[in-house]
Amino acid sequence: MLQALRNKIHGWPAAIVLGICVFAVAFFGIESYFVSHTDTFVAKVDDHEISQQEFQARINELRQQFMANPNSPYKPSDLEKPEVKQQVLDGMINQALLQKANTDLGLAVSDLAVRDVIGTDQTFQVDGRFEPGTYRAVLAAQGMTPAMYEARVRQGLATQMLPEAISATTLVSDADVDNFFRLHDQQRDLRFVDLPHPSLTDATVADSEIDAFYKAHLADYTTPEQVSVQYLEVKQADLKVGEPTDEQLHEYYDKFKQRYAQPEQRMASHILINVPKNATPDQQKAALEKAKKIAAEATPENFAKLAAENSDDLGSKRTGGDLGWLEKGVTNPAFDSALFAMKKGDVSKEPILSPDEGYHIIWLRDAREGDAKPFAEVRGQLASDWAKAEGERLYNEKAGQLADLAERNPGSLDVPAKELGLEVKTSPLFGRNGGEGVTQDPKFVQAAFAEDVLTQGNNSSLVQVGQGDAIIMHLAKHNASAPQAIATVKDAIRQRILDERVNALAKKQADELVAALNKGGDVATLAKVPVKTATGLVRSKLAEAKDVPPAILQAAFSLPHPVDGKPSWTAVADGTGSYAVVAVDKVTDGDPSKVEKAMRDGLRGQMMDAMAHAVTVQYIDALKAKAKIVIANDRL
Repeated sequence: MLQALRNKIHGWPAAIVLGICVFAVAFFGIESYFVSHTDTFVAKVDDHEISQQEFQARINELRQQFMANPNSPYKPSDLEKPEVKQQVLDGMINQALLQKANTDLGLAVSDLAVRDVIGTDQTFQVDGRFEPGTYRAVLAAQGMTPAMYEARVRQGLATQMLPEAISATTLVSDADVDNFFRLHDQQRDLRFVDLPHPSLTDATVADSEIDAFYKAHLADYTTPEQVSVQYLEVKQADLKVGEPTDEQLHEYYDKFKQRYAQPEQRMASHILINVPKNATPDQQKAALEKAKKIAAEATPENFAKLAAENSDDLGSKRTGGDLGWLEKGVTNPAFDSALFAMKKGDVSKEPILSPDEGYHIIWLRDAREGDAKPFAEVRGQLASDWAKAEGERLYNEKAGQLADLAERNPGSLDVPAKELGLEVKTSPLFGRNGGEGVTQDPKFVQAAFAEDVLTQGNNSSLVQVGQGDAIIMHLAKHNASAPQAIATVKDAIRQRILDERVNALAKKQADELVAALNKGGDVATLAKVPVKTATGLVRSKLAEAKDVPPAILQAAFSLPHPVDGKPSWTAVADGTGSYAVVAVDKVTDGDPSKVEKAMRDGLRGQMMDAMAHAVTVQYIDALKAKAKIVIANDRL
């Protein structure tokens, strides 16, 4: 639902700098069963601490994003992988470094910038205009207040300030673009020979060779450790919520009436006269005098014209200064106070100064008094909200009971299964890399192989394998890791030894042929197999070359150019133990003059982004080198 804004505040700078974009927020009522809440940090950047709570909130945000996006390259279970956790933490460290750099350089995100991002987001608009009611409803669905969301927008914009400044200074010359297209459209002519797979003259393998190979590769012939567990599962989706009574709905309505209220609102337009950051007294005086002059001239009839001619708010001047409907708390306190003190139709006669922006002249075009929607009008929404809340309550309650019963009866699942009416399920055997179904979840696997379960024979703690899905497990079977008997793998080892001999012989023959060809030998005579050609291969269109083996295509554009018209032969492995010998007979660069301007401009933009990316990474690395960074891996 918030994808438009995600795209705006999580463009390439955020994607590169922060590693993974995040947005939605999710909190679970039984977090205490899943997450250890302490005040210790997972990372410290100079004096700034990244707490476990902040880190877990970021993980939860990502989990919700991945679940909501079926096209995401990540799965929610990926967030339990150490390398992904480290990637998330690295992003948070980068963010902290950039925010500290902003402070050191005196850079700050203005209220106006935050308001422009929110006000121009189509998610919050009705008929092309920002609608506060829609804004509040969308945020409520995400579990956020306007203040929380605006802080998130401000943080996102702050993180982009330096990367975007770097991007703005990145230059790509015409020569850079030309060089790219010379390579992109480069053509090559090849000759190649597919060498036959050699045959061994001696296929005998002594028992002593098998024994030595077995000992040297014992890990390859060891059955991995496996376990099977019994488990109890509580799913929110399986719990029967039932229909709410009118009494329950009235109670819910009274408790959360603010959710169903129409807040007090003002429809306003404004003219902004910007005061530069760190303005001199003369600049401040000039801005105030200009604002006073406009305020003296402004009337409802000419306000839009004056805004279009004079306002420094680029986001609203094109629409005559229109800000749409505003409610308390959306703008800064000075603007807010003045706006809600005005009467409908008034134009402020004195400019209002707001920090980090400048002077405002305000026209109050209309007003709505706040009032709660009647119970009957929102009954359907109440029933839906109540059912969702009741489902979460029942789930939290039952999952909590499961955790408590399993802890009080650690040697078996029988008591919690009986008390809660849950079915005892048994998983198939799986190893430390997981298996199929629920056993592919890293948290499930981690719990099964934890010392408390595997060694001590206790019930696990509560494991959340998905939103609204909690599990307690107990060890059912444990198969320790053990080497397979050499007798059972003897034939496989013999074949592997023979395969390695054949591969070594194939490489030797290919290398000898290449050496002879590079001394001037004739390929047809020496290879004794047909010589194939491929002409006009284009670097950017290799997928169209159906008659050339993939291994040769992959190597073709990394092989050396002919020298004085003489090609250099190279051996190329095909990945199956066979070899080919390949030579590049001709190289023709692409012609940049034939590339259309639109394509050149598009490439220039991509190259600028890539170069800015590289410089941004270097800048962050420099910040890291100067900062004292401490990471507590044991708390991730």
